[in-house]
Order: sequence, then C-alpha cells, then structure tokens
Amino acid sequence: MPLPAPAPPEASAVGLEPIAVELPRPMFEGTPRPLDEPNVEEPLGTLRPPFLAPEGTVNLAHRRPVSSSDPWPVIGELEAVTDGDKEATPGSFVELGPGTQWVQVDLDTTAVIYAIVVWHYHLQAHVYRDVVVQVAEDPDFTLGVTTVFNNDHDSSSGLGVGLDKGYVETFEGKLIDCKGVEGRYVRLYSQGNTSDDGNHYIEVEVYGQPVP
Repeated sequence: MPLPAPAPPEASAVGLEPIAVELPRPMFEGTPRPLDEPNVEEPLGTLRPPFLAPEGTVNLAHRRPVSSSDPWPVIGELEAVTDGDKEATPGSFVELGPGTQWVQVDLDTTAVIYAIVVWHYHLQAHVYRDVVVQVAEDPDFTLGVTTVFNNDHDSSSGLGVGLDKGYVETFEGKLIDCKGVEGRYVRLYSQGNTSDDGNHYIEVEVYGQPVP
C-alpha cells in the first residue's frame, strides 16, 4: 500500500484549503516503471500532498457534457468521463480508437481553473503517451488557448514539444496545477499507451470557480 501523504503545506495566503479529491480503490500495488519508455518521472513512493486552492473551489466538470475526436468510441460512452465513477472496472471508462485522440469537457461557463485531475485507466501500470491538456474559451480551441500540461517530448501529436514528464497511471490520477488559468472548455489529448494503442478515460475533474 502507498505510504501516507505528507501533511498539508501551510497556506501562504488567507482562504486557501485542500481540494477534496475522492480517490477510487487501488487496483495494484506499487508503481513499477515500464521498461524502455523515455521521459517518465520517478514515482513519489507516497500519496501526493494535498493541493491548496481558494475556498469555494469545486469540481466544475461533474456531469458536464463531453465531446470527442472519436465519434464512435470502441468501448463505453463519453458520459463516463464526468459521471463521478473513478473505479477501474467495466462500464467505468470510455476507450477511443488508436492515434492521437481527445476528449473535451464543456464547463458551461468561463471559470478560473486551479487544477485538473485525470484518470486514464489505472487497472495496470500503464504510461499514456503524448498527454496534452489545454484550456480555451471556445469549443474549436481558437480563442484563448492555454496548454497546462504537455509530455509529448517529440511533438509526435503535432501540438508542440512538451517539457512535462510521462507518468505511471495509479488510482490517484494525475493532478495538473493550472495556476488559475481562465477558460470554459478543457481538452485532453493522448496517443495510446505502453500496453496497447487505445486511449482510455475513466474520469476528468476540473477544480475551479466560475468567473463572476
């Protein structure tokens, strides 16, 4: 089992608190690094520390509409991406076809986004390739586009060279610090994984607050 998480860091400003990320059941022990996979970060060996955000920060993606680059998913329905079910079990995920694919969440309003958490598929210790996460003001991603995460180290998906590291999927998901970027639409790309060429999504959570 993972070691306990470190104690929450002291808030550097009044009004910060840990976001409440509910985690699914762990499905395997440890986080082995896949062999021969470049640009992969070393596992922490413990649960990640709590993430602090302003009071009132919530998951704005819950039950919000999801669209995709693949109109006919191989397995599952796109609604699974924001339904709150994070378990790595049948019926809890959607699988898109091979190649570079994306899912997109419409938050329904422009928001200040502090963190995004994504679970691809944590039944086994996969590494998903070319994970790129962007935020924009419009659904076509032509206005106010900001890239908040990119581990495509060779730009094989055509979205630019990323400086972020790949990572092993675990039940914690991947938390991305978005540093208060503003936008309405969140798009997440991937291009297969270390086990097969499928693109899987169990859940996407977007923590923020609507812009007044």
